[in-house]
Order: sequence, then structure tokens, then C-alpha cells
Amino acid sequence: MAQEYLATTILNVLPRIPLEGNLDLTYRCNNDCRHCWLKIPASSLNSNELSFEEIKDIISQAHDLGCRSWSISGGEPMLRPDFLDIFNYITSRAQRYSLNTNGTLITPKIAKALRRKGVKMIALYGATAKVHDHITRTPGSFERLMAGFAYMKEAGAGFIVQVIPMKDNFHQYKDMLTLAASLSKDSRVGAAWLYLSACRNARLNRDIAKQRLLPSQVLEIDQPDFSYDNWAEQNSLGCAKARSSDYLFADCINNRRSFHIDPYGKLSFCSFIKDPALRYDLKKGAFKKGWEEFIPGLARKIKAVKEYKDNCGSCSQRNDCRWCASYAYLEHGRFGAKINYLCSIARANRQLKRDWLKNHQEYFHIGGMNIRVESDLPITGKTFHRKFEHFKGKGQGKDLITINHHFSLPEIRRGDLGKQVYRKMPWEVYKNNNTWVYLGITPGKKDRNIERVAIFNPGHTSVTIYSKDKQSFLRGDLTALTMFTSDQILLAPVLADRDGCYLHASGVKFYGKGFLFAGHSEAGKSTIAKLLQPKAKLLCDDRMIIRRFPEGFRIFGTWSHGDLPDVSADSAPLKAIMFLEKSNQNRLIKLNDKKEITKKILSLLIRPFVTSAWWEKTLVLAGQIAEQVPCYELRFDKSGKILKEIEKL
Repeated sequence: MAQEYLATTILNVLPRIPLEGNLDLTYRCNNDCRHCWLKIPASSLNSNELSFEEIKDIISQAHDLGCRSWSISGGEPMLRPDFLDIFNYITSRAQRYSLNTNGTLITPKIAKALRRKGVKMIALYGATAKVHDHITRTPGSFERLMAGFAYMKEAGAGFIVQVIPMKDNFHQYKDMLTLAASLSKDSRVGAAWLYLSACRNARLNRDIAKQRLLPSQVLEIDQPDFSYDNWAEQNSLGCAKARSSDYLFADCINNRRSFHIDPYGKLSFCSFIKDPALRYDLKKGAFKKGWEEFIPGLARKIKAVKEYKDNCGSCSQRNDCRWCASYAYLEHGRFGAKINYLCSIARANRQLKRDWLKNHQEYFHIGGMNIRVESDLPITGKTFHRKFEHFKGKGQGKDLITINHHFSLPEIRRGDLGKQVYRKMPWEVYKNNNTWVYLGITPGKKDRNIERVAIFNPGHTSVTIYSKDKQSFLRGDLTALTMFTSDQILLAPVLADRDGCYLHASGVKFYGKGFLFAGHSEAGKSTIAKLLQPKAKLLCDDRMIIRRFPEGFRIFGTWSHGDLPDVSADSAPLKAIMFLEKSNQNRLIKLNDKKEITKKILSLLIRPFVTSAWWEKTLVLAGQIAEQVPCYELRFDKSGKILKEIEKL
């Protein structure tokens, strides 16, 4: 999920070009798996399959339009005698590739070719020969698979073991994971639920249905990512749920940058599309026409009929359901049909989400904003420092910032991240049209090691954080909700969009009014706060928030304190700002030079990684503060005599 989210957030603003091609070389297979929906025996030679020359032509045409990534699959792609020729041609024309195989036909020669850097996924159907061969209905398939793994290791070709769970092997699920881990450092779990075959073969579909897991088992191995309520909208390069009231595939097609080609040269936008009317014949037409005219035309091809509108289209569980019109066609031969099996998974999904939110979500409020923190790991009473107790719960207003914690790093290719705008320990920052990517880095021998990845939306109101190590989260007592050194990296840019800023200042609520005592380290912010504490409510002694509202400026306490641990989420209308200066005198001097006041404010701002937009907004705000808020120079000693001068205000 991490890799998928990173890819989609970075690429979803690109123009509609075919970024990724998915090519099935054949639907024939040397196994006869119980769950397979594309069942053609290896002996069934089909003269309609694309020839090597036709494949080369299609690859070349797609390349000319911008395709630089290919996924190769089947059936079993290695059944083709020209597999290596095809593989070498595709990978020589692609920056990235992936390959799906059952691994039983890997030879030393093929393994050597697969050393080429890419994603190679090899399917595992059981932890023992008995179970594996039962699933494949092919005696000796487990032994040949193990030989394939051995050839890959001997050749030094990296690979991913893809564990495929279903009813008849689920009792070995954990053993399969253990075996996968012993075979490769990389493993993943394949599809947790099985779709039927559009061929409408009753026996075949009964076999598939028998292998479907219980809803609870599906969610056990494929737990939903609850970090985004609007995940479908976020994931705009992948599958998009039907949102249009009129056409079922409109959202999916309009947002896709990928395509699928079947073994016979038929092009469409998705590998699950099996309706011949939704596939374009590349043997008779050019790829460009198929991509630029035929596929966009499909967006208004399949209407949302009454069956869909009365069922899935109006279902309250729609956001928790995996239903797709293409799955409906595979299941029933109708695009608008509901799938009862997915209904049961959706119900279990919703209950799981309710249970998950109780232990994985927490709300805080600060500066007139609400922050929702969600984590893959449970959030306990000890996860965050006790200072956050003062900020727990939802405050007034609907302004929401979300922080989502995951504990594995996504695959990072710096060249894909956009323009680098900042590079200084411990951060590298990249800017894309619609997202910011922050890399938390530490020194390494060859390069800077990535310890954390944070992906912000344009306004910094939502951040997904991937951490390399989960131990600090488990230890608890975290002093920042983001797990960064400070939450100001998140909040400072957010405040700029809300007529607000962070200031180096202590703040108190004194007779119902807010007073700021501003200065850098050692200026005496904590000292003046101590002197005032008997009569005033301390909001924070080091970092304060100022925001402008129609009725005037207000100050808000923060959890970023200095020497004094007392903090508060309370706020107060801003009465005055006092710039601190230690002295043997006690004087309060009114400042009238607005330009000098503005300079003082700007020098005390808590800055994010400065951008022109942040600076322009904050410069205007500083000028407004200088114009509208009384400001003073406060000279004081530790005697407390200055309190009388402050009380006069």
C-alpha cells in the first residue's frame, strides 16, 4: 500500500499518457489451479496469440506515446517458447517492469536473464508438496517450483514470493509465510478474494467459489487501510469506485494512466474487462487510436442501470465494499449486478473499521484546529507524552488535519519525486504539482539513509508518514504527534493558510486577555512566565500560535514548551506583545515604529522549510499584527516589579 499511495499521489496530475502497460503473453498454463479464472491447458495451442513481431510492434507504438513501465503475466508466460525474446525486448524498452509466474518453468538460462533489475513475483500455493500440488492439480509442481527458486538464487536474481491464500491451503497460511520468508527477503500476499470467470462455465465457477475464504479470513490477511476515509479518491491512478450516477467506468477510465493487452492483441483499460465490446483489436488498428479514442470512448459506454442504482449504487456500505462493475460482469455477466460474497465482506469490513478506530485513532485540538492521528499500531494512553492530555478531543470548528502513521518504508526513487527544494540534515524535501515529499535522512556510507518518508497534500492538512522503525512508537512518550523533532513542520505551513503563525514567545491569559512575551532562547520567556503564574494562566512558555479572526487576533497555547511543563489548549484575545530584554531596570516601553515591529516579529517566527507562498502570506500577517496589536519593549529583572507595569495594561 505504501508504494501504491506514493506512486498515485506523485503521478496523478500528469496528462493522460499511457504510463504503464500490462501484457498477458498467454492464457495457457502448465498448472490446473482450482481457483484459476483463465483456464486454458498448456497443450491448447492458439494461433490467435500475438506473435513476437506483433508484440514488438505494439511495444514500440506504446513507447512512442510515453509507456516506460510494463507488467508481464499470463496464464504462465514462460510457456511461450519465445518468452526470453519477448522479455529481453520489453525490458530493453522499459525503465521498470514486473513479471508474474508460477515459477515451475524457470531454467538456469531464464534465471540468468531475470537478474535484470525489476519486480519478479513467483506464486506459492502451499507450504508442502501435498497441499501445493492439490491446489495446482499438477503432481510435481511444488518440486519444480522449488527448483525454480533454487535457479533464481544461484543466478543472483532477486524475487518476491507471492503467497496465494484460499480455502484449501488456508490451514497452512502461516507456514506459507514462513516458507516464503526462508526463500526470499521479499514476500507478499496475493489477492485475498477470488473472482469468477466470465466464460460462464458452471463447473469452473463452482470450483472457484469453493475456494473463497470466509469474510473474516479475507480481512485477516488483507486488512483495509483505514487511514483515508476517501481512499478511492486518493488512489486516482488505480481502481476508482464508480461515483458517476450515469456511467460505471467513467471515473476509472478518466483517471487511469495504465492499460491492458490480452494474448490476442485486444486492448482495454483493465485486465478484468472480458466483454469483447470493451476491447480494441490492435491487430486491426493502431495503439494510438485505441488509447486516445477507443478507451476514452468507453467512459460513457456502460450506463448505470436500475439494477445498480437500486443496489450497489445506493448501498450504505459502498465505501467499505470491493465491488467493481468488472467484477460484477465476471460474476453474473452483468455490469450492474451486486455480488453477495462482497456484500458479506463489506459488512465485516465495516465492523472491523469500527473496532479498529477505537484503538488506532485519537483526536487533538490546537490553534483552533482539530488533528486526527491514525496509526497501524494501537494508540495507547502511553503513546504520546502526558502534555498532550491537555489537547485531547475535538475542539470547536470543522478544520481538520490528519496524520497517518505506517511502519514500513515505501520504495523510493528520488528521480520520481519531483523537484528537490531543500536538502539539509535531517531532511530532503521534494515538490510535485500536487504533493510534498519529505525524506527524513541520516548519514550513510554511500548516500543519506532514509529513516522516514512523509507525504503531504498541497495544504499540509494531510500527511502520511512511513517510519522505518516502530520501536519508538511502541516505547511511547512521544513528544510530537508526527514523530518528527517537532510538529511545527506540519503546523507552521498550515497556519499560514489560516492567517496564523508560530512565534518564539511565552503566552499567558491575564484577566481574560492574552499577552505574549516574545524572544529567542535565554531572553527570559520562562522567567517572566514564572513571575506571572500566580496571577495569570500559563498557555505555554516557549512557542505560541497567533491567528487573525474577524473580531481580531487571538493567541493559542501549544505543547511546544520550554522550561515550564505547564501547557494549555486555551486561547485568549491578544492584548499586547512584549519583546523581552533582560535588564537591571523594570520598564515597559511602547513601540510605535511599525516597520521595526514587523522586523522583530519576522525575526521570531517559527519557520517551516521556507517557500515563497509561506513567506508572502506570513509577511502580510506580520505587518497586520504590527498595525493592529499594541507592542512594547519589556525590560525586567527577577524582582517581579515589572508585574505592576503589565497590570496597568
